[in-house]
Amino acid sequence: MELIRGKYNLRPGHRGSAVTIGNFDGLHLGHRAVLAGLTGAARERGLPAVVMSFEPTAREYFMGAAAPPRLMRFREKCQALAALGIDRLFCARFDAAMAALPPEDFIRDYLVEGLGTRYLVIGDDFRFGRDRAGNFATLQEAGRQHGFEVADTPTRTIDGLRVSSTAVRAALAAGDLGLAKRLLGRHFGMSGRVVEGDRRGRRIGFPTANLRPGRRVLPVTGVFAVLVRGLADRPWPAVANLGVRPTVGGSEPLLEVHLFEFSGDLYGRRIMVDFVARLRDERRFENLDALVAQMQRDAEQARRTLAAAGY
Repeated sequence: MELIRGKYNLRPGHRGSAVTIGNFDGLHLGHRAVLAGLTGAARERGLPAVVMSFEPTAREYFMGAAAPPRLMRFREKCQALAALGIDRLFCARFDAAMAALPPEDFIRDYLVEGLGTRYLVIGDDFRFGRDRAGNFATLQEAGRQHGFEVADTPTRTIDGLRVSSTAVRAALAAGDLGLAKRLLGRHFGMSGRVVEGDRRGRRIGFPTANLRPGRRVLPVTGVFAVLVRGLADRPWPAVANLGVRPTVGGSEPLLEVHLFEFSGDLYGRRIMVDFVARLRDERRFENLDALVAQMQRDAEQARRTLAAAGY
């Protein structure tokens, strides 16, 4: 997949595309329906399938530190889009100029002159342009004027709940990983390269593979039964802590994963950690012995939970 950063990196050869627009944070089942419609239409028409997204997101631009936590790092999203058959990711900068752009100018600058859009598919709740004044009807009219097709994808629901990134975040915040999985179509997970820690886990009998979450705000914290992909031909059972490690004076978020019955050097390896069940909140213990005793209970509970789930 080709990554294009910024409007000024668009070239004449990028014109003539099947396009969708959105943040696609988490790539939940609603997103996947939109992307399936895009890639299907692109193949039928002999066009590249292009996702237009924004960095930072509009909410991050307007809300700053109060913006909702990301479900995916940018790298994770790029990898997932490529796996879904997307040919190009066009990442536009969301700044003051973008925020002030009227819908008509957005269509002209990005969809018509920038991407040479021939086919556009969007979610039915898509809004864009200054004051979110642009909508599906705006795009339909623009399509008639500029000669591109416009299709929408109806909202997807599960048991009456609208599938959205907001719903996934709410499920994670409530510790309902089962609901998050149903909305995403897979376990919620985090990926990254294993980094060297302080080796405290090894000294107390719980060696861990450590990953930096790479998010300003975490969508979930606590202790979890997890599966680790990228080490063997099957997911590897493990227990993990995601948080700041208050008992040992931590301050930066870290994902620490203890793999059951695993030996080997993991430093520098890129792994995916799938969160299967939340076991408890992260909390501060009065001393290291109390922490170790709780970690032993967590490990046993994680083993039982994963075994009951068939892992």
